[in-house]
Amino acid sequence: MQNLHSEVVTHMSPDRERLEKELAETLAEIEQLNKKLEDKADYGIGKGSPTIYEWEFNLALRQSLEAKAKSIRAALRKMQEGSYGICEVCGQKIDDERLAVLPHTTLCIKCAQTKR
Repeated sequence: MQNLHSEVVTHMSPDRERLEKELAETLAEIEQLNKKLEDKADYGIGKGSPTIYEWEFNLALRQSLEAKAKSIRAALRKMQEGSYGICEVCGQKIDDERLAVLPHTTLCIKCAQTKR
């Protein structure tokens, strides 16, 4: 297990920078959506506005981005703990290619496929 930990540590620095950048971008997007969500259209029978759809879409997008930010924070925490890049299910190292595409994933490809 020590070899696996030291192998993961060697890849941490670029991944940490990438995750921190992605987190900052995600938080900026959330802030922009929060501003858009300040103005809510009028609901009611016979009332309404085409902006209702846009407001609800922005709300769903914000919720998705908040989940992404939570996932990125968890990945950064795992880096500090030394468990970043280790599958939460099987304990094996997550492939570098998978981490390159999904840097805040918690599952290797095999476990992700069986979880579906």
